[in-house]
Amino acid sequence: MSNLGIRPDEFSFGFLGYLYALKGLEEKIRELEVLMGGFGCLNKKWFYCSLISGYIKSGDLASVEATVVKCLGDGGGGKDWGFGVETFCEVVKAYFQKGNIKGLASLIVEAQKLEGSDIMIDKSIGYGIVNACVNIGLSDKAHSILDEMNALGASVGLGVYIPILKAYCKENRTAEATQMVMEISNSGLQLDVGTYDALVEAAMCAQDFQSAFSLFRDMRDARIPDLKGSYLTIMTGLMENHRPELMAAFLDEVVEDPRIEVGTHDWNSIIHAFCKAGRLEDARRTFRRMMFLQFEPNDQTYLSMINGYVLAEKYFLVLMLWNEVKRKLSLDGQKGIKFDHNLVDAFLYAMVKGGFFDAVMQVVEKAYEMRVFVDKWRYKQAFMETHKKLKVAKLRKRNFRKMEALIAFKNWAGLNA
Repeated sequence: MSNLGIRPDEFSFGFLGYLYALKGLEEKIRELEVLMGGFGCLNKKWFYCSLISGYIKSGDLASVEATVVKCLGDGGGGKDWGFGVETFCEVVKAYFQKGNIKGLASLIVEAQKLEGSDIMIDKSIGYGIVNACVNIGLSDKAHSILDEMNALGASVGLGVYIPILKAYCKENRTAEATQMVMEISNSGLQLDVGTYDALVEAAMCAQDFQSAFSLFRDMRDARIPDLKGSYLTIMTGLMENHRPELMAAFLDEVVEDPRIEVGTHDWNSIIHAFCKAGRLEDARRTFRRMMFLQFEPNDQTYLSMINGYVLAEKYFLVLMLWNEVKRKLSLDGQKGIKFDHNLVDAFLYAMVKGGFFDAVMQVVEKAYEMRVFVDKWRYKQAFMETHKKLKVAKLRKRNFRKMEALIAFKNWAGLNA
């Protein structure tokens, strides 16, 4: 080649390396390495990959391991070993064909000794081997490698765990993934927030709520600073699956964690879900808990409670809510509570149905004061549906104040004509 003026490149050396490895010509391989240095070929990635392919073809697994170890040494702590997915798949298949799972475990252990502590997870030999197992559909074999490493008493790096966790997520084996996360934490290793978020999302998609809760607790214990993503994933998933009781329990557990921004809207979601399901006592309990923890109810909170009470025809409880809202409006104006058309409409409809006409006129007065539009026709209809036979003369004998309120309402709604 030199006589022809052709300069050999890394692919030329790689091809020769493959042939020499296939024939077991170690002396020739050493000569090639010297020549590569002479020609200034410093990038040996392709050369080592070719050697590994040749050794695999000849069935020489010992030389495969030796080549991987030598490559790590040349790469300065394994920072840039350069093996592709194809090479790792070749290695994994060769070891599995001989039933040599222990050999793969030993290879990872030896590699970990040479790899720098600052090596990226997806650049480690352990990651490459285990990820290859997953890619060829042998995730259970990947776990067998992990078991062998534990049997050898070796420390297991995150690079070994991560591909297995990803496979478990893909296969909806979220309980097993959660158990593995506990093992990882107990070993002193820590997953990153992205991995936790992916695991929590997989658990929620599989409706494995207990695993999601366990993972979130582990995130908190590991002092992960950013919990927002997984928190929202859990709350949204529970809402979509109509599990307000789990939402309430979860929120109660995390509400005092400063890393989580719990707001009134979170409590509103739970109250709305309870009311929609007709579980009014649970909604009231959540409402009281919210107040106890000093979260101020807003218009959406009251709107959900009113709608729940109306569905259950508990109009007196709506009256109690109005008294509370009236007090807050007199003290703070619309601070915290948006006294808009929706809230006015909900109060008026409920209290007309309940026959609390004094409160009805209070709401009307407050609505006019705050310039909120009121559709009289809707409440006229509600009155006719519920109180068509109610006579002023009958009320006069029993309750003069109620009679006055009824007259005022009928005059306002145009029912006296």
